[in-house]
Amino acid sequence: MTPPSLLAALAPRRIAVFRALQLGDMLCAVPALRALRAAVPDAHIALIGLPWARAFVERYAALVDELIAFPGAVGFPEQPESNHGLPAFFARMRERRFDLAIQLHGSGGIANALLHQLGACADAGFVQPDEVPREGCFIDWPDALPEPERYLALMSALGAPAHDRRLTFPLTELDLDEYTALRTYHGIEDERLVLVHPGSQLPSRRWPAERFAAVADHLAADGWQIAITGTAAEAPLTCAVLGAMSAPALHLAGATSLGGLAALVAHARLVVCNDTGISHIAAAMASASVVIACGSDTRRWAPLDHARHRVLADYPACRPCMFRDCPYGHPCALNVQVEQVVETAREQLARAPGSLHEGTVSLSFEDLHHVA
Repeated sequence: MTPPSLLAALAPRRIAVFRALQLGDMLCAVPALRALRAAVPDAHIALIGLPWARAFVERYAALVDELIAFPGAVGFPEQPESNHGLPAFFARMRERRFDLAIQLHGSGGIANALLHQLGACADAGFVQPDEVPREGCFIDWPDALPEPERYLALMSALGAPAHDRRLTFPLTELDLDEYTALRTYHGIEDERLVLVHPGSQLPSRRWPAERFAAVADHLAADGWQIAITGTAAEAPLTCAVLGAMSAPALHLAGATSLGGLAALVAHARLVVCNDTGISHIAAAMASASVVIACGSDTRRWAPLDHARHRVLADYPACRPCMFRDCPYGHPCALNVQVEQVVETAREQLARAPGSLHEGTVSLSFEDLHHVA
């Protein structure tokens, strides 16, 4: 007789999920959170995440009920590395008496040690190859799987099989209103729109700005409307792209909220970008993309749909990269040529529209509202 899964045996009412990471990482966990919610629809699910993730929890309210802000710790570089806030944090967590704590942060090690301090009745997560066995539902870190599939593997082990593996990004009425205003103000033409996004959190993950500019010029010469996107903090980079271009382009850096950017991506015919958060937004919105992946582990981070999302990468011996700034002359970026990106972009633009765009030149707001 097959023993019951941990979820079936425990019937948890209060669940804490630890994943204190940035946007792209959080989007890759959405299928796992969806599977968890489907398995325990009445449980209260709290995300232990970075402070910014309050917006994530609000957007994914159907999957997550609450954000608990992680105070940071040594070994977790997404925030200032200090253990100062941990004693009070652990005390608050133990008072909550969670039935289950799930480590979705990474491969194990210090993340598991932190998880144990939450004081839940049962724990679940991943273990590294040399890590001591842990009580609860822990599986070996599935290093060969793409990022979303890793967390789905843990959900399956817990008793929450996946029935939907898509990345999704729900759009709100405010997002759609923002896009309407943006389209009117800038004269955006959905049927011609190509987004060029040169930014990335780490300099080692950025393809050169002048190469993005050259790609944009080629596509503009083909008749596409180019829009340069990015955050307000990335304005020097986006301005460098714009300044290196011969053709005119819309400069939208800092002009959108996250939701407004997602609506913009959903309307675009193509996104050309680095391997960063907007790549995962394009995957979630089912919008075609060309991703120049510098330094990252493409086996782990490449979108699952290899036809809709084309990844271009070079593989020197130093890859995958662990550096913020490349100390080796950045061969993984420089060995991806402008001609490769232009040719791939043209192939993507020539393809028949995908499922999200099928049967229409420009998406209706009703379609967008139900994308996720």
